[in-house]
Amino acid sequence: MRTSTGSLSVEVSPEVGDAVAAGRAVVALESTIFSHLGLPSPSNREALERCEHAVRSAGAVPAVTAVLDGVARVGVDGDDRERICGPARKMAERDIPVAVGLNWEYGATTVSAALALAHLAGVKVFATGGIGGVHRGVELTWDVSADLDAIATRPLVTVSAGAKAFLDLGRTLEHLETAGVPVLGWRSDDFPAFYTRSAGLPVPHRVESADQVAAVWSARTRPDSGMLLAVPIPSEDELDAAHLDEVLARALDECAAAGVVGAGVTPFVLERIAMATAGRSLPANLALAEHNALVAAQVAVAISG
Repeated sequence: MRTSTGSLSVEVSPEVGDAVAAGRAVVALESTIFSHLGLPSPSNREALERCEHAVRSAGAVPAVTAVLDGVARVGVDGDDRERICGPARKMAERDIPVAVGLNWEYGATTVSAALALAHLAGVKVFATGGIGGVHRGVELTWDVSADLDAIATRPLVTVSAGAKAFLDLGRTLEHLETAGVPVLGWRSDDFPAFYTRSAGLPVPHRVESADQVAAVWSARTRPDSGMLLAVPIPSEDELDAAHLDEVLARALDECAAAGVVGAGVTPFVLERIAMATAGRSLPANLALAEHNALVAAQVAVAISG
């Protein structure tokens, strides 16, 4: 099945296409985390299996987004599913026309790219690990992730464990407020910071159930805008906040000394977190991705109902 808007044509898998056409629950997933750019093998494949199983267990259909052989895809199966766990080129929304036009073998979607493709396919809910945001020192670098604009302008519920802890989380929340994005805390009053349940910042609004999320979604005043549901990592999987703060400070210093900027910051810092936490960040990453997928599926079912 193919759908198109403007000049971009998106290939939607039969399962996803049938579900969207019938108004059933679908959860879009980014592919960077499952590729070699995200988690190391075989953890990336485990993440894919756990996220897909979590989505299906709640009654929704998983829809991995990617560009394969120059074709934008929403939903993959068969041999293409194996390719999702292989070598890839990282792809934000701005890169989609390049990946299609230049026939990239595998463009792995980030948050902004996944939201763009999911919207074209008619999907309403998207699950990811953590979103990008406003970087520290933004007053000098103007480094603001395209994720925030995509969340504000694509009509999907984005489900994430907050934003990466090395970002300026206060300014990230302020940016979302300026863009008019409703930010909801899933059974929590605090905005999560990926590996930890609280960034020490309050969320504007708290929700207790998927039905409440669906009610807020149906009442939004901007039908073409999105919403962020911040889901804390399960308490048994979170890392020690004090130790993580020390690790982040060192990693950011090393990042600055090495001259790493832009898209290179995230993998640089996450690699050093993994080393400094003796690998504890890896199971935490798997747990939060799976949990987000489960909550997203519950929300998708509530919205579709």
